[in-house]
Amino acid sequence: MPPFGVRLHLKWGKVRIAMNRGIERRWLLGLAVFVATAASFAQWSNPADEIPAYHPSAPLKVSALPPIWSGAQLTGENFRFAWQVHVYQQAAKIGNVLYQLPCNCRCDRSLGHTSLRSCFETVHGTECDVCAAEAFLAYRMTKAGKSPAEIRAAISRREYTSIDLEKQ
Repeated sequence: MPPFGVRLHLKWGKVRIAMNRGIERRWLLGLAVFVATAASFAQWSNPADEIPAYHPSAPLKVSALPPIWSGAQLTGENFRFAWQVHVYQQAAKIGNVLYQLPCNCRCDRSLGHTSLRSCFETVHGTECDVCAAEAFLAYRMTKAGKSPAEIRAAISRREYTSIDLEKQ
């Protein structure tokens, strides 16, 4: 027995489902509302929400930031590769610059990080190739005299993708 308002028609071995006109109109209205909602959401979405978290300027001298891992913390099963230790050592040298940079792995959403620096205050920098490559790029560009704004622009252009972690 077909559902209420639906008729089955058999015609030369083919089954055709015909809906009651009232149900057909409701279905089309629902589809139109869905399409309009989807289109309006895209129109009102804020592109600024797509930029990962970072701080526009260096931290204040009075604010105490969590330390970037160093020394004995750079051992153990999370530090199996030389680049993992190396990236933390470089991150410790440019902590104020990393504070002003976004991280494109989107750890701001998943882990609550507030900048690229946050990745190196925990073990996350060893687990994420995006964070590590961005930090290597930031270190290289800082040593070349680039400003945090210029480094942010390079990160947004995804220049870090050309960095081979194994060669660092």
